[in-house]
Amino acid sequence: MTLGVRAACFDDAGRVFLVRHSYLPGWHLPGGGLDRNETAVDGLARELREEGNLVLTTAPQLFQVYYNRRTSKRDHVVFFRCDNVRQEQPKRADLEIAAAGFFAPDELPSDTTPATRRRLAELAGTAVPDAFW
Repeated sequence: MTLGVRAACFDDAGRVFLVRHSYLPGWHLPGGGLDRNETAVDGLARELREEGNLVLTTAPQLFQVYYNRRTSKRDHVVFFRCDNVRQEQPKRADLEIAAAGFFAPDELPSDTTPATRRRLAELAGTAVPDAFW
């Protein structure tokens, strides 16, 4: 089984942080796969540092665990909500992250992925949480 983490990270202004990968189209919520001997929260904190120079100021809140059947028959994603995240410095483009930034939830980039939009709608209470990513 593979296990990954993703998070909807909101700053003090209520903007959500998104990333655009160099190897995938569209804007996504930050996250990635867990390493061996790594807890979900530790892996999340690592991924947020790597993908956005983000620091958690409060404990992440578990929202849902999704089955990601598009990735494999055994993949799951642990999804968190993180409020009041702090960005230590703007994220510069690198080999993995082509662009990153904060966006008002009602002003997302036009190529924000459908899965990202679904997760944000679930968090906002305008969609019922699904079991599948």
